[in-house]
Amino acid sequence: MALDGSLPLRLTEQFVHMHGYRPGSSEVRSWERSIPLLAAALNDAGLGDVEVMLEYALPLNSKRADAVLAGVHPVSGEPSYVVVELKQWSQASPHDDDPELCLVDAYAHPVLNPIEQVRRYCEYLVNFNGALAGHPKRVGGVAYLHNATEYGVNGLREVELDDRGQLFTAEGRGAFLDYLRAKLSDKHPGAGAADELLAGKTVPSQQLMALAAQEVREREQFVLLDQQQVAYRTVLNAVRDAKQSDHKTVVVVTGGPGTGKSVIALSVLGELYRQGVPALHATGSQSFTKTMRKVAGARKREVQDLFKYFNSFMTAEKNTLDVVICDEAHRIRETSANRYTSAAHRTGRPQIDELIDVARVPVFLLDEHQVVRPGEMGTVAEIEAAATRKGIDCRVVSLDSQFRCGGSDAYLRWVIRFLGLEPGGPVSWEPDDRMHLQVARSPREMETFLEARRAEDHASARMSAGYCWPWSPEPRPGDPLPADVVIGDWTRPWNLRGDRAISGAPPSALWATDPAGFGQIGCVYTAQGFEYDWSGVIIGPDLVWRGDRWVTDRTKSKDPVFKKSTPDADVDRLIRNTYKVLLTRGMVGTVVYSTDPESQDRLRELVEGQRIAVSV
Repeated sequence: MALDGSLPLRLTEQFVHMHGYRPGSSEVRSWERSIPLLAAALNDAGLGDVEVMLEYALPLNSKRADAVLAGVHPVSGEPSYVVVELKQWSQASPHDDDPELCLVDAYAHPVLNPIEQVRRYCEYLVNFNGALAGHPKRVGGVAYLHNATEYGVNGLREVELDDRGQLFTAEGRGAFLDYLRAKLSDKHPGAGAADELLAGKTVPSQQLMALAAQEVREREQFVLLDQQQVAYRTVLNAVRDAKQSDHKTVVVVTGGPGTGKSVIALSVLGELYRQGVPALHATGSQSFTKTMRKVAGARKREVQDLFKYFNSFMTAEKNTLDVVICDEAHRIRETSANRYTSAAHRTGRPQIDELIDVARVPVFLLDEHQVVRPGEMGTVAEIEAAATRKGIDCRVVSLDSQFRCGGSDAYLRWVIRFLGLEPGGPVSWEPDDRMHLQVARSPREMETFLEARRAEDHASARMSAGYCWPWSPEPRPGDPLPADVVIGDWTRPWNLRGDRAISGAPPSALWATDPAGFGQIGCVYTAQGFEYDWSGVIIGPDLVWRGDRWVTDRTKSKDPVFKKSTPDADVDRLIRNTYKVLLTRGMVGTVVYSTDPESQDRLRELVEGQRIAVSV
């Protein structure tokens, strides 16, 4: 089919069937131009019986390898696989500062060196496909730049070359054929090896879990107190019981900000990996997942692959894992389907069911007051109901003491009453020497105070706001960030939305942890799950004091997640939850300002007139 020109049409049909949308024109062009050359290379090498798996989907991941060749090794007689990354580039050069990146004329920004790209695909397959567990040498990887000359791309070989990372060009086609013959026998068909790979169970390898256990062990040990230790033991006991009696148990750990939910998650993961128990960590937040990957896998990149998203398990078989730890489980959505989901997978199956089904012990860590988007439904009641429908026991552990906000329970209670999340109405703030709460007279005064804390106390600080200002598209590199947040004559940009730094501002996922995040205004989606010493919170016109209570005004919100069909009651709850998240990020203190004069006056009354002693 590759040689008679019919393959792109067949691939397009299959792609639409699998993914529910048509491939882009550039992807179809790459099939038309690259796959016939790969097919010709296999035929010329005498490997016509090798099985070719095109657009091979990596397990629990949205990435696809261009091709995986399956056959039999000519010497060992064992299954043998070659991951192939096909590139149409005619030339590329290594990035000056990092040879793992390269510069290609067709792209405005550096891209991953294809040698490193295919090597990572190989490592990922070995780490997550059970057919390769214990057989890492069965997989090789090659980047085939079939339009390139040696001169045009030779600099890419500055990175280390090994059996999983090789590069061949049009001029080196003979060497490419020799490589394929060294990996794949011309005397045996590859169908059996392909079937074995496709049937391999999706599970973290023992080697990867040992590496993760070492990473957690080498970091500062967490000391779990009281209910934290109860939650930790509850999960481990449920894992033991599941093995001994072959039954499932759902564990729910609920607690407010700073009660140690993520510390428990990492502690449980570390212990499970030490025991060799297959487990994964999952969240619904890109910022939070990327930060967890950075924290737990900074020194060992492979460990980062153990951190997934809630929608990674749509097609996973039941009880694939022993444990899945769902951190920030209040971010669970009704379903995992999105606009890219194939028709075959648009089953309407609840995301909670997918997460419960994939593991013998699903663990959910959540704070019900942090549901901030329509469609998020991670509550204790929802999880208990799903477990009951399936006839599964559900154990709930409530965390009490907390370590965020200076460990001040009084401050957390004040925030919840202030926002009307519990009955009784707002109460005056009574300082407890643990948490500082202050009202700024203007956003400029707030910013000046926070800048002083950063300079004098070497503290971390961020400013965030309700989603009450429009959000412009990101500028081109080098252009200034658009100053969307406008309050009087004071203007600042929102945090970035994308995955790359622009004009000195960090990418979205790192706004809360990179010092360069100060200077942009964060939103709830970049602040949620994180903490810093000082938190400045701007309350916009979507939450105002009128008469004797705080009321929400949905017309003032610019958040695109609120549709016309979103009920007023849901919008009201989500706006209040948004400010609950923003007001509980600070570990030392919080500075608040309201853009509404009546609300600002009420704030100053509640905080007993405490204002920042700064002249601006």
